[in-house]
Amino acid sequence: MYTMLITNLEYVPDRRIVKHLGLVQGSTVRSKHAGRDFMAGLKNIFGGELKGYTELLNESRDEALNRMMRQAHQAGANAILNVRFSTSSVAAGAAEIFAYGTAVVLE
Repeated sequence: MYTMLITNLEYVPDRRIVKHLGLVQGSTVRSKHAGRDFMAGLKNIFGGELKGYTELLNESRDEALNRMMRQAHQAGANAILNVRFSTSSVAAGAAEIFAYGTAVVLE
């Protein structure tokens, strides 16, 4: 994909920001799979990790990050600082994963 530094820090030690390119973001909205939902219901009764949902969230987080990196790359950035994630419910059984940060050019 892209060679880009991604960090939740506001700056990178020993690197100077030479250009600030602004906010970049990426998101994806995913819905629950009926099979995963059924298995999650069973896990709620017996306990344990909801592995289907864990996989879904990991895939969603990766997709949101990739979309954010694509936007930063198109802006000419080589790093994204102060990266954060947010989630929200957008409909019954569907959730958004949102990644955002500050695109910069580091020396």
